[in-house]
Amino acid sequence: MKSFRRLVYPYIVWAAIFIVVPMLIIAFYAFTKQGNDVRTVLFSLGNFLRFFSDQLFISVLIRSLILAVITTLICIVIGYPTAYIIAKLKPNSQSLMVLLITAPTLINMLVRTYAWHGILLSTNFSAEIKVYIGMVYNFLPYMILQIYTSLSKMDQNLLVAAADLGCDPKTAFLKVTLPISLPGVISGITLVFLPAVSSFFIPKLLGGGSYVLIGNLIEDYFVSTGDWNFGAAISMIMALIILGSMYITRKLDKQIGEDED
Repeated sequence: MKSFRRLVYPYIVWAAIFIVVPMLIIAFYAFTKQGNDVRTVLFSLGNFLRFFSDQLFISVLIRSLILAVITTLICIVIGYPTAYIIAKLKPNSQSLMVLLITAPTLINMLVRTYAWHGILLSTNFSAEIKVYIGMVYNFLPYMILQIYTSLSKMDQNLLVAAADLGCDPKTAFLKVTLPISLPGVISGITLVFLPAVSSFFIPKLLGGGSYVLIGNLIEDYFVSTGDWNFGAAISMIMALIILGSMYITRKLDKQIGEDED
């Protein structure tokens, strides 16, 4: 047991350096005024009040949440049937299909988005449609793989038993397959919604700067404007939204597990 605890120490140090410390720095900037130095630190909620008192910032936040939700729903609609079909194939065919789906993810997401920028450049699609295409393309594999993992682990004898009890294929799917695959759906929602709501380079490249999301605001205030305090406040708001989303999905996953038991 002691040897196991020792193995945990490097992870604790890594988490402290690369997760806790940066978050503390962001929190410090978020709750202080611009222009502070090491001698005078003035704490303030002004950055948060500035965000929630400006309708422009609120609209960008709402747009980001709507985009993330719609992207997640599209990935579910496309990803579930795809994963279901793959899970029904022979083992060798399953491995080939999984390889084809995961192959694009081996390439840097920025490079893949640049490729779509070139493809969509000559089209008449609106900036919003281009951003949705980029989002779905980049995050769809994560949804498919999570659902496929749940479906591939399902005991096929359950479907046989359901058929013996008089269930038709549709009823067997709704009563057996769908509930068993829900943990994979919840995991896929987490892996799609969280990066989608905070993405900044996909809307920047494919939207051409005309489709601004919350991630673009954060980048702008950190990089272009140089207002780190306000940028940090927006980051804190996004962090709270992401933590809340993770809490909800975890509760749903736990509830599904208890219902199955």
